[in-house]
Amino acid sequence: MPVPHHFFFSLKSFTYNTIGEDTDVFFSLYDMREGKQISERFLVRLNKNGGPRNPEKIERMCALFTDLSSKDMKRDLYIVAHVIRIGRMLLNDSKKGPAHLHYRRPYGCAVLSILDVLQSLTELKEEKDFVLKVYTCNNESEWTQIHENIIRKSSTKYSAPSASHGLIISLQLFRGDMEQIRRENPMIFNRGLAITRKLGFPDVIMPGDIRNDLYLTLEKGDFERGGKSVQKNIEVTMYVLYADGEILKDCISLGSGEPNRSSYHSFVLYHSNSPRWGEIIKLPIPIDRFRGSHLRFEFRHCSTKDKGEKKLFGFAFSPLMRDDGTTLSDDIHELYVYKCDENSTFNNHALYLGLPCCKEDYNGCPNIPSSLIFQRSTKESFFISTQLSSTKLTQNVDLLALLKWKAFPDRIMDILGRLRHVSGEEIVKVFIINLLRDIKYFHFRPVMDTYIQKHFAGALAYKELIRCLKWYMDCSAELIRQDHIQEAMRALEYLFKFIVQSRILYSRATCGMEEEQFRSSIQELFQSIRFVLSLDSRNSETLLFTQAALLNSFPTIFDELLQMFTVQEVAEFVRGTLGSMPSTVHIGQSMDVVKLQSIARTVDSRLFSFSESRRILLPVVLHHIHLHLRQQKELLICSGILGSIFSIVKTSSLEADVMEEVEMMVESLLDVLLQTLLTIMSKSHAQEAGEYVSCLLSLLRQMCDTHYQHLLDNFQSKDELKEFLLKIFCVFRNLMKMSVFPRDWMVMRLLTSNIIVTTVQYLSSALHKNFTETDFDFKVWNSYFSLAVLFINQPSLQLEIITSAKRKKILDKYGDMRVMMAYELFSMWQNLGEHKIHFIPGMIGPFLGVTLVPQPEVRNIMIPIFHDMMDWEQRKNGNFKQGFSVALECVLEFAL
Repeated sequence: MPVPHHFFFSLKSFTYNTIGEDTDVFFSLYDMREGKQISERFLVRLNKNGGPRNPEKIERMCALFTDLSSKDMKRDLYIVAHVIRIGRMLLNDSKKGPAHLHYRRPYGCAVLSILDVLQSLTELKEEKDFVLKVYTCNNESEWTQIHENIIRKSSTKYSAPSASHGLIISLQLFRGDMEQIRRENPMIFNRGLAITRKLGFPDVIMPGDIRNDLYLTLEKGDFERGGKSVQKNIEVTMYVLYADGEILKDCISLGSGEPNRSSYHSFVLYHSNSPRWGEIIKLPIPIDRFRGSHLRFEFRHCSTKDKGEKKLFGFAFSPLMRDDGTTLSDDIHELYVYKCDENSTFNNHALYLGLPCCKEDYNGCPNIPSSLIFQRSTKESFFISTQLSSTKLTQNVDLLALLKWKAFPDRIMDILGRLRHVSGEEIVKVFIINLLRDIKYFHFRPVMDTYIQKHFAGALAYKELIRCLKWYMDCSAELIRQDHIQEAMRALEYLFKFIVQSRILYSRATCGMEEEQFRSSIQELFQSIRFVLSLDSRNSETLLFTQAALLNSFPTIFDELLQMFTVQEVAEFVRGTLGSMPSTVHIGQSMDVVKLQSIARTVDSRLFSFSESRRILLPVVLHHIHLHLRQQKELLICSGILGSIFSIVKTSSLEADVMEEVEMMVESLLDVLLQTLLTIMSKSHAQEAGEYVSCLLSLLRQMCDTHYQHLLDNFQSKDELKEFLLKIFCVFRNLMKMSVFPRDWMVMRLLTSNIIVTTVQYLSSALHKNFTETDFDFKVWNSYFSLAVLFINQPSLQLEIITSAKRKKILDKYGDMRVMMAYELFSMWQNLGEHKIHFIPGMIGPFLGVTLVPQPEVRNIMIPIFHDMMDWEQRKNGNFKQGFSVALECVLEFAL
């Protein structure tokens, strides 16, 4: 699950010496690249001396900006502080309005780059102070862009009134969920911390998180001058009213850190009939008060004459919900402005609620009488924008129809069809699980799991889900369009999560009733799964996609099944399913890959880690691998599967299980592995050869006396045994010739040599027993001797050329493998009897080469063989001229 980031923010002081008025400072996080605010505002209310207006707030002017994702941290983020002064219309003109009237007026702005903050913090949780210089706007009409102008350094549009004007803040960065932060940093939460949330939802919403916030931005207005010589000073007052006309208390928040209020008063821009505010207000309206409530905006001109009157001249309104039950859309809304004056009364809200509030609303009210109390001002307009962050409400009519499906049971199929076009963000808000496993919501999986485990309550759902899945499987052979079936196949993991959890709930509620029926229904479902996979899809692309979707999802259900069935039972389900897949001869290449990928995920699953399940699954897995190797198909995937199997078997703690599993692999794989390696080596594909060399060595390394005995006993004829010996001797020779392993992989080369000499020792007896007397076979014996000579002469075994420390280490672990092979060679030579003459003079040169190895014991072993060769040539030819001639040529060759 993504780890959220949080900024701990603390305002230490606001230094200035010329304002002389109270101020409200609003802090927020701003994304310069997107041009939008991404967090709620944190409000600090200061007196004219720069201290907290409320004395109890001393040392408590701090906030935690929460739930910032890794993506958020990569934005072009800034901390933006907007300073609003509370006082006279004009700061230095005592004549502009009476002293008792206070207006909210724009004053200044400061910014701080989050990138600069992150670069200056050397470690997590480090607290550091920063100074933010406050600038004033040269033209109030550009107030909404002042932060962007400061960031862009458009210095002609702002100025610094004094070097002493600034904010001193401290910042700390935390990572982790909120409970972890609270647990590890209790002190910051004891300081009256204001939790300041992200606008919109965090990346992950946990079940149980309740939120119902409407964020409203006062965008702009365009108003008439109204016969005045100068433009107006316009203030907007906003209320939230319930259906009965009552003003909802404490449903307006100017910013975290301060109590909610029942009304909102905008700041006033001096002499502007087209004010641009851009101020975001949070409306935390109770869910039970949302329906029927509306917003009312009242527009007043703030006179700067002696009386300082605020004169009402118009209003606008907007319901929070449409007639269809959905909320205001996340968009900009242009509201109609209606004329009124101070004598107008809003006591009877029905007088205006029957009027259209906007153009869309007007289209639904075609016949509006002209004699109404409130007349629309067609030349004036007012704009707001809204953003809903709610786990309970939705702006989508299709989703709402689903949530109220019981009211329209006959429309359920139409509702479900339209739901497929609802965006994922909207669905997440009400915990409808994204069963299609869109990668966009992959991080939401832990939330889905928590919902299923702790909040899902459908104890009977499993019956219908199993029935529907089975019906889909059974129909797959007949339907032309299978989009819905394929979607269900892709969602198999979470469908089974719901099935299992539903059955657990039912069993818990009924003390285990209908257990046999449940088990039978799962058995029947797997019969249908096997049916789908057994179908011939070569001529049906649609069916092929269905089978592929099923195979892709199939390994994801094992863990769910293990909650309800034993390891052996689940393994039997899986074996039957994998066994139902056709061989590679009968399916296309793309399906080949999907099948092997499903097998690979089966091998990597928790189910395969149990020895009792491997005993059941290994035969069918090896069967499919054998088929692919025999046909030389998908070799890279097959080698990966084999590597995983050998790794698991190697770490198994039960010796009896390992014996049985290795026996299966020897019977199924050894011969086809050798053939595969010979084919690859003939094409000089070193990378593929390396993968299969590792597989072969892993298998040989785990074989013991019993395995070799069974292997040799299972050959049906001497021809089969001969073919096997020739293959393995040839593979071993190629291993020593080819650069399968890099030169610096000394350990791997030594391990390979150790496995080869051990294997040769086991096979020598079979060679002697079957191909010495009347059934003597020169080809096999010659292959054996060539292997032995090549082995002893291979560079990696020449210990004399390495340091004494390395030499001692190798000898302690492996012994001198040249000596071991030399003894094997001597023993086998002695077993040849009268057939020795077949290798004279052909083997004189190679054997002489062995005696030149600088190892005294090897020489001592080989010298008697030369005496024997001379003796046999003397018997046959009456002299040993031919052998002597060959030997002399070899000596001269080595000397040169």
